[in-house]
Amino acid sequence: MRNFFAVAIVLVVAPAISLAGDVRKDPSEIGHRKVDKGLNFYTIEQEIALGKQLAREVEKETKILDDPTVAEYVNRLGQNLVRNSDITFPVDFKIIESDEINAFTLPGGHIFVNTGLMKLSANEAELASAIAHELGHSAARHATRQASRSKLINMGTVPLVLLGGVTGLAARQIASMAVPMAFLKFSREFETEADLLGLEYLWKSGFDPNATIDLFESMESTERRQPGSVAKLFRSHPLTPDRIEKTQKNIDTLLPHREQYVVNTSEYEEVRTRLYDILQPQSVPDSDTPVLRRAAKQ
Repeated sequence: MRNFFAVAIVLVVAPAISLAGDVRKDPSEIGHRKVDKGLNFYTIEQEIALGKQLAREVEKETKILDDPTVAEYVNRLGQNLVRNSDITFPVDFKIIESDEINAFTLPGGHIFVNTGLMKLSANEAELASAIAHELGHSAARHATRQASRSKLINMGTVPLVLLGGVTGLAARQIASMAVPMAFLKFSREFETEADLLGLEYLWKSGFDPNATIDLFESMESTERRQPGSVAKLFRSHPLTPDRIEKTQKNIDTLLPHREQYVVNTSEYEEVRTRLYDILQPQSVPDSDTPVLRRAAKQ
């Protein structure tokens, strides 16, 4: 793999992110605020170049869903969220055929969603909440900021580092990584920040923000019933009651009241049925499950 940047990074102890009195807590400023402040040795141009190479590697080593209808739907859903975010660079979305419940973000606006996560999502708002969380990582440039915090890492090895743990990567790539496993997942501060930003992007796009909590609870329940079904990297910020409590508090205190939210659409149901037909021709999703709208908080 080509060595993009022949320099070494020295370990820097970065302070924890403080959100108190932060513009990131003001959803009315979405699109007019800077949410990627912090130590970062990558320019945005370098990050975009790195992300393109990483995305090519992922596409070579995983099975990308080959269905233009499903792909177009997810991309359109994602782009709607992008338009209501703080992201300043192009973003693309790809779907990986895998039962593992996972989604992940690469530098420079490349987001991958597993079919397992799409099947877990009960409605469009839940799927949008997962994508919005990943957009929070992307907007805040967490991948390169995380890399910039690590000690004595040659930039040429970063692609292998950032791809660690992705389902389907070649064994030779996994074996060649000489970095701590802790580097393969975002810090808790970054996950907390992505929770907040994703929640705001979901709200700004018109979706019910409570879908975030619904998805958390579904993931927690599924992992309890089927240990290992949720990818470790997707669980890097544990699904604790504290996380759900923080999210509910942000919904109640930060997001302006709206009379109506989008919970589900007929297009989502059509795409979900199509996805089941593609992956399991004889399996039909439970379409009789009612979709309830939460009462808006007063």
